[in-house]
Amino acid sequence: MYYTQEQIDRANQADLVLFLQSQGEPLERAGQEYRWKRHDSLTVRGNKWYRHSQSKGGGPIDFVMEFFGKSFTEAVELLTGEKGAAPPPDRPSSAPLSDFRLPPRSPDNRTARNYLTAARRIDEDVTGFFFARGDIYEDAAHHNAVFVGRDEDGIPRYAHSKGTAGNFRLDVKGSDKAFNFCYRGEGDRLFVFEAPVDLLSFLCLFKKAWQKQSYLSLGGVGEKALLRFLSDRPNIKTVYLCLDSDQAGNDACSRLAELVPEGYTVHRLVPLFKDWNEVLQHRAEITDGKYIREAVYGLKEPPQEETVEIIRMSEVDTQTVEWLWEPYIPFGKVTIVQGNPGEGKTTFALRLAAACTTGGTLPGMKPLPPFQVIYQTAEDGLGDTVKPRLIEAEADLDRVLVIDEAKRELTL
Repeated sequence: MYYTQEQIDRANQADLVLFLQSQGEPLERAGQEYRWKRHDSLTVRGNKWYRHSQSKGGGPIDFVMEFFGKSFTEAVELLTGEKGAAPPPDRPSSAPLSDFRLPPRSPDNRTARNYLTAARRIDEDVTGFFFARGDIYEDAAHHNAVFVGRDEDGIPRYAHSKGTAGNFRLDVKGSDKAFNFCYRGEGDRLFVFEAPVDLLSFLCLFKKAWQKQSYLSLGGVGEKALLRFLSDRPNIKTVYLCLDSDQAGNDACSRLAELVPEGYTVHRLVPLFKDWNEVLQHRAEITDGKYIREAVYGLKEPPQEETVEIIRMSEVDTQTVEWLWEPYIPFGKVTIVQGNPGEGKTTFALRLAAACTTGGTLPGMKPLPPFQVIYQTAEDGLGDTVKPRLIEAEADLDRVLVIDEAKRELTL
């Protein structure tokens, strides 16, 4: 079933006071707002609602989905009274969204709370945080724990039911796995898990300022939720893959690291036991507080930009030039001797080397104490050309050094 953007906009402009009254719901005036008696912590005003006990609110469509158990398209129809049409041929079907609805809620969350805190040993302050937000609740029919995933606007788009007795687990029909169970923080780190229980367990183990960062359950090892989360949250810079410590988890981490777009840093945190809930179950035995078996850094790194250091000329020390042969050859500088073949470049270089090793001089050159020189050539043989010419120039051969390339040739 398809609704145009204009119809969706009209639905989101619906007056919630009039809507609730049309549904026979009791309201109580509280200043400029109305309090819904069935949920005494919830107030409505115009097309806005706010649930004070959970510090959350929104518009009419997500209100109807949240409290009346309707799908997205059913909510639009209920608010506007208009039937949807078949989607245009060039538009993909919205069936997954239209089929999705949250399971009806139990009057209380007692069974689900007990399962998470007693059987799974998740701390009450952690579970309480998510129960209060409505991201975890107990379904009325089977008393399963339901983990809700929302989009950036807070609209439920995914739900996973986990049995509180036995091994039952199932994604609710129509769930979009791109919007899995998560917590969105304002920090630049994202911690990724296979399942909601692992996510909650990790929070119990590493509680310090946890609400600053982001946490995501994949509902398995697929990449859909991770890639969507990264596209929606430009504040994320570093991804920590916290999947299970088994072959499947390790393989998935390698694959996910490859799929993460360029520009992110990706690390791998390996739990001490198979998964983070098992670590939590043994928390009392881990006296040193080391819950991580291994941290694998740098599965992916952003490209490193090459930089240059810039200094101010005011920071440069003034120096004087020291000369070997003023004004032609300074010490500590590169001097190039240029000339055509046969004009005496090599003869000059060898005569200069000889003068340096003996304290001799060339025309206009001030005498200096003898010192060693390194003479390197790529053209002439040392024994048949260079040494005879140094002897002719009366060089001190003990002070003329060459790099021996017999075992290792020099290369640029």
